[in-house]
Amino acid sequence: MRGLELPSQLLAVYLLLHLRYIGLVFSSPIFTSTMPPTPFRYLFAVMLTVCSVGIIKAEDIPMIYFDEVIFIAAVFIRELLIGVALGFISALPLFALRVAGEQTGTTIGFSMAQVMDPSTQSETSILGQLNFFVAMWFYFKWNGHLIMIQALIETLKLVPPGQISLFPSGDLQLGSWLQSLFTLALRMVIPFYCALVLSDVGLGFLARTVPQMNIFVVGLPVKVMLGFMVLAAVIPLMMDLIHANFERWVEFALSVIRLWRPVNG
Repeated sequence: MRGLELPSQLLAVYLLLHLRYIGLVFSSPIFTSTMPPTPFRYLFAVMLTVCSVGIIKAEDIPMIYFDEVIFIAAVFIRELLIGVALGFISALPLFALRVAGEQTGTTIGFSMAQVMDPSTQSETSILGQLNFFVAMWFYFKWNGHLIMIQALIETLKLVPPGQISLFPSGDLQLGSWLQSLFTLALRMVIPFYCALVLSDVGLGFLARTVPQMNIFVVGLPVKVMLGFMVLAAVIPLMMDLIHANFERWVEFALSVIRLWRPVNG
């Protein structure tokens, strides 16, 4: 088989674009939860594909890659990974917020207060789940779902479907971006650590001045109350911090995807 006829070309365009949307939908934090059933997530990817299939011209796809099974598999895997990379990398600030909430809950004494997360069907920290759900609410408020779809459509221009590149054409700079992600999570946790260190110092002085008092019994409710007071004061600032970094991480995901474009493309 050398080349494909027009109906087969249109089918190839649909399949390649559909694989990108499948990778995005199944890796995005909106749909990674188990609450939406898998058929619904798949049909949502089908709907997005049907709405976007007219963007790509069939003649722009090098059909020579569809002559061999190994090339077909390589092209399909590449398109799937592009969607997965966009959905996962862009959502890293939200996952950093969840980790920050789990660390905060452990610090104030909620390490054993694990609840069942209905979105992932696993046990998680109360504060981590609270931070993540609040962040998801703001995610929709900021039209994050529309930004993700717009970014995936942008990848069609950066990396046209059907082209193969096994290795990146430049430095991915993953180290610097992981460092910035760690710094982002640390900036969310520092206010809690500072407040709890001050509370430990105050409880230490109290234990020395009033040795008859059981400081362990008094310290736990004090830390919990102080932690929730700091959370109420800090969570708006945390959302502003996520908002300021959300588009940066979408741009980073696009820059990573751009490096996988063939050199002659």
